[in-house]
Amino acid sequence: MTKKFGQNFLLSNPVRERIVSLLAITEAQNVWEIGPGIGSITTLLLAAHAQVTAFEIDHGFCRVLAEQAFADEPSFRLVNGDALKTVPQFLQEEGAPHRLCGNLPYNVGSVVIARLLESSYRPEIMVFTLQKEVVDRLCANPGSKDWSSFSLLAKADYEVSQAFVINSGAFYPPPKVTSSVVVFTLKQVPLVSEALRPYFLQLIRDLFAQRRKTVKNNLLSGKTGKVVGKQGVDALLTSTGIDPSARAEALDWDAFLKLSASLSSYQAK
Repeated sequence: MTKKFGQNFLLSNPVRERIVSLLAITEAQNVWEIGPGIGSITTLLLAAHAQVTAFEIDHGFCRVLAEQAFADEPSFRLVNGDALKTVPQFLQEEGAPHRLCGNLPYNVGSVVIARLLESSYRPEIMVFTLQKEVVDRLCANPGSKDWSSFSLLAKADYEVSQAFVINSGAFYPPPKVTSSVVVFTLKQVPLVSEALRPYFLQLIRDLFAQRRKTVKNNLLSGKTGKVVGKQGVDALLTSTGIDPSARAEALDWDAFLKLSASLSSYQAK
């Protein structure tokens, strides 16, 4: 094990089986796994007759996976390297897999998921094991203390739900935090159209940049303010009827969609 990678290995076979069942794999589907470790979940994916691509950063585990665990397995492919770099590369080259999963290190889990959600590649189902507080943010609804740009990013394209909580004793070494399994199921119709997506992503980054700031001040100090200026920010808020003194966590989906449409129209002038 390599301490800097934040590795916690899932020992409980019933928990692993439950995670794999959430993926609803059918034969010969492409399944990508981030951080397979020594392949305990990988084994179950292969048993479900998936075509598995595993992304592993630890060279030691890569040797175990390639030379011992799955050396003679034709349905297994290993990609050695940092998933933050290798997964985007493979998405560009091959498109989205049918399924994507991973027991993600707590120190980079939210970054990995944000990168996936910001991309234009969307697997039908994704299942991740994460720190519970990260899952709470992903599943949060408007008005909740956990409602954030991360919640909006997740729910733009996916139905997001916490499947179950995992006791720390199910891992080695036991983490000092509670873990949860989160399921992403692709929506038939996204909440944000492709045309509005760039404006939506820009706005949610700006609006939640500093949670204690007002909507107006966050827009002025962010990229939106640099692009449209104070007059433009005032025009956006006036046209959408949003209170300039409100805070981003008080806004609902309708407000973010109106702002995205208004920003799109304003910049098109």
